[in-house]
Amino acid sequence: MEPVQKKKLYVEVLDRLMAAISTSEFPPGSQLPSEKELMTMIGVGRPSIREAMLTLQQMGLIRISHGERARVINPTPEVIVDQVSAAMVMMLATNSRGLEELKEVRLLLETGLVRIATRRATAKNLERLAETLRTLREAKGDQPRFVAADMEFHAVIAEMSGNSMIAAVAKGMLEWLSRFKRDLVALKGAERLTIEEHERIYKAIAGGDPEGASVAMAEHIGRANELYSKLILDRSG
Repeated sequence: MEPVQKKKLYVEVLDRLMAAISTSEFPPGSQLPSEKELMTMIGVGRPSIREAMLTLQQMGLIRISHGERARVINPTPEVIVDQVSAAMVMMLATNSRGLEELKEVRLLLETGLVRIATRRATAKNLERLAETLRTLREAKGDQPRFVAADMEFHAVIAEMSGNSMIAAVAKGMLEWLSRFKRDLVALKGAERLTIEEHERIYKAIAGGDPEGASVAMAEHIGRANELYSKLILDRSG
């Protein structure tokens, strides 16, 4: 049998603090005790307290500001997605298989997402979506602005779903793929095709056609996915 591994001190501190946060002993918005107070309360040294606090910050559970005690924050879907963003970008930069899998996830997510967005569309968010489409047309030839408008179009659809968790994941994926998108729109004719595809998606949503919107989204993402794969092959070759 394997010997029982003793937990590192900072892990024990981390467990104690997470339990206190989850039971609302320290609710969102409240400040944690100072390092000195925690050392006395838990009976450990400053290094263990600091390591546990840094881990809580990396997990998106507290905010540490210079000169102030750490404050507990509400772990929203956006905060959680932000915590993994840097690692995802690194993985996509070094692992082509990871990009292939993310493309599949995006296809499944956005085709379902646009159905929900169509069913829940309001006059107000349809106008906002139309505005992003106008910006996209006006940005033709201006690559940074065009990419930003392209991403905003998809982000608005995600928000139209009314589901904060889905919206956070969808926006996260857009950010993770943005470094590749800049190369895509540089290809000849890519901007024109992107505008046409976005117009079809918008018309289906505005027309209250969830299935048509899903098909238009699938065609748009399918074309983009093929170009992503081509770019990866060209870079590796």
